[in-house]
Amino acid sequence: MKTLDWARLSADERAAALARPPSNSSEERIAAVQRILAQVRADGDTALRALTRRFDNVELDTLAVGEAEFAAAEAGIDPALRAAMVEAKSRLDAWHRAGAPTEFEIDTAPGVRCGRVLRAIDTVGLYVPAGSAPLPSTALMLGVPSQIAACRDVVVCTPPRADGTADPAVLVAARLCGIRRVFRIGGAQAVAAMAFGTESVPRCDKLFGPGNAWVMLAKSQVTALPDGPAIDMPAGPSEVLVIADAGANPAFIAADLLAQAEHGPDSQVVFVTDSAALVAAVEAEVRAQVARLPREAIATKALDFARLIVVPTLDEAFAISNAYGPEHLIVQLRDPRAWLPKITCAGSIFLGDYAPESLGDYCSGTNHVLPTGGAARAWSGVSVASFQRSISVQQVSREGLLAIGPCAVTMARAESLEAHAQAVVQRLEASA
Repeated sequence: MKTLDWARLSADERAAALARPPSNSSEERIAAVQRILAQVRADGDTALRALTRRFDNVELDTLAVGEAEFAAAEAGIDPALRAAMVEAKSRLDAWHRAGAPTEFEIDTAPGVRCGRVLRAIDTVGLYVPAGSAPLPSTALMLGVPSQIAACRDVVVCTPPRADGTADPAVLVAARLCGIRRVFRIGGAQAVAAMAFGTESVPRCDKLFGPGNAWVMLAKSQVTALPDGPAIDMPAGPSEVLVIADAGANPAFIAADLLAQAEHGPDSQVVFVTDSAALVAAVEAEVRAQVARLPREAIATKALDFARLIVVPTLDEAFAISNAYGPEHLIVQLRDPRAWLPKITCAGSIFLGDYAPESLGDYCSGTNHVLPTGGAARAWSGVSVASFQRSISVQQVSREGLLAIGPCAVTMARAESLEAHAQAVVQRLEASA
């Protein structure tokens, strides 16, 4: 952890303070991902089995999860966990429905009716991580909005466990969202399968979900191909930025920082405050709490990139946050909502001392699939709109053409596009 006095830093030092951890996307790894994509594209299911054997040490006869495995997952899951997932899904459903786009129509001129219709993306692929920490919550976060959008085909890929089965909680979460097509495939090969299609896995129009460096590289590479799928967003290692004042609880702040640090050694946590005393208290709490964590080694490595920043004013704290563009922004101030207008750039915002980011990860109702690495400056988290196409519609009567046609002709000729102009002129002359 580094404690920094913002007022004493030069412009270059400030930029360095807000830099993300070094990327592990080496040229060798990029090339390895390219080889995996090419192998799956060429050899389909055969390549998927070989790559699963190589990377997961699992021999799979079939890639798809069958009914017996779904049933076993339902029968074996902890009832308390299932109940928690049902509870979380209900709030996810409520929030996503409330924020879903709507169709509309307006008259932009007499006889000119314009509107928007919404159509679900036909086939979507959802990647649900299940490595050191299986994430059934991600299945809910992606499954709920895809269900509300009414996508025709929803495919889930999730890495197999050592025994070759999929994580039971992930399967139950998928079923809660009406998803019946789950494949035991992980890593870059799963992205390739959904991007190109194989004998078993359908080709998908858009890919969703977080993952490790291999998954993220694969997503970025397939979406750059001329015939590649769309992806949800640029997403990489988890991150959080906490802004707090002297009245905040240092134990809460430390817990929030560690909740992100335990995701992985490349996660980043940033704390910004106008209280030097609070920084010292938070640092002491972090060191005490991390020693009690099962994932202490992972969190400790992530803390190498932690930044504890003291600023002259809270206005400066929000300027730092907006420049950084955090995936998660926690605001532990005495009147946090009053500061909301100051926030222009964040994946998801958590207001107040009692709003830990963990609630957003699981059950507050908002989506936890969010842009990272500064992508929040231009991208938004997953929502129902992510699974839909928004299509404009216009219907023009003769009177409408006479009303707005001359405007189009003038603009077309200003751009030296006479064919554009003639498409209107000929109708105007026929209508005279």
